[in-house]
Amino acid sequence: MRLPRALPAFVAVVSLAACSPAPEREPQSKPVVERQAAESPTAKPTPERRPYTITFGGDVHFEGMLRGRLGSPRTALGPIASVLRESDLAMVNLETAITSAGTPAPGKQYTFRAPASALTALKAAGVDVASMANNHGMDYMQSGLADSLAAIKRSKFPVVGIGKDAAQAYKPYRTTVNGNRVSVIGATQVLDAEFVQAWTATDGNGGLASAKDEASLLSAVRRARKNSDTVIVHLHWGTELQKCPNEAQLSLAPKLVEAGADVVVGGHAHILLGSGYLGDAYVNYGMGNFVFYNSNPATTGRTGVLTLTINGRKVLKDKWTPATIQGGLPVPMTGSARTRAVADWKALRSCTGLAARP
Repeated sequence: MRLPRALPAFVAVVSLAACSPAPEREPQSKPVVERQAAESPTAKPTPERRPYTITFGGDVHFEGMLRGRLGSPRTALGPIASVLRESDLAMVNLETAITSAGTPAPGKQYTFRAPASALTALKAAGVDVASMANNHGMDYMQSGLADSLAAIKRSKFPVVGIGKDAAQAYKPYRTTVNGNRVSVIGATQVLDAEFVQAWTATDGNGGLASAKDEASLLSAVRRARKNSDTVIVHLHWGTELQKCPNEAQLSLAPKLVEAGADVVVGGHAHILLGSGYLGDAYVNYGMGNFVFYNSNPATTGRTGVLTLTINGRKVLKDKWTPATIQGGLPVPMTGSARTRAVADWKALRSCTGLAARP
């Protein structure tokens, strides 16, 4: 069992402001990854397993100034796409409903939606899988859910954390990379109180995979552990604008690791939180905004790509590629600014109870 040290959380309140657009770079080709879509409980470990890399970006939507970028899918994510394509796998949190109709969730201050071309844009930018398990995935309620599921099916783009029922919502995305059988599960620990029941997937109703239902999430992790070399859990969690993990995060992370998760990565807070090792597992408490219409250069505009090098259950190395959000898009940093940003990112670990090494 791997257990964290419980540490207090500290709160930082920040403001939001828009940033100016930046030039794009020509996208590069991405390495070919062997896919394994179906579950195979009797599959045996591949003896020729070699390390692979997976990159993670934070919260993505295509609202406001970003909507027009969907007209050119290959460049919709801007220059950060070149970083995503360099890895064997890439994942983001898609924080929007995929629909052009429907009624916004009643009383909700911010509701996000995007056309089906959002899925095309993610795929064209080098993203391999996205999670829609978040507090905006059903912003257009059940009709929006139906549209989202139909768009996902048509696109054949892997999306986790959402489904026609609980079985589909908690079902992992499975793929094989360099002989490693990888399973990715998506769930949300953040749901508005008035929508928890309506938005949570059950045996008879569609919705999102909820981390508030810990039993169902932990059961999904245990099932994946039985026939996977690497189990990754992507979570929507944390407190908006709070720099350190909250008690719910600190409570859930060790339970996921004990159930068999090797990597736990997530976001929601709009700012970056710390990353590191919880025993032998790797935990990231907050990826921040990524492709997002609102940002402040000193806070919510700080973003980046997390790259993990993994072999089976071992996370061999982590790497942070810092970026700043300009015109809604993450632009990788260079020179001394990059060096300082990496140091700042490592310093975020101080209030997490996580270690720099396993």
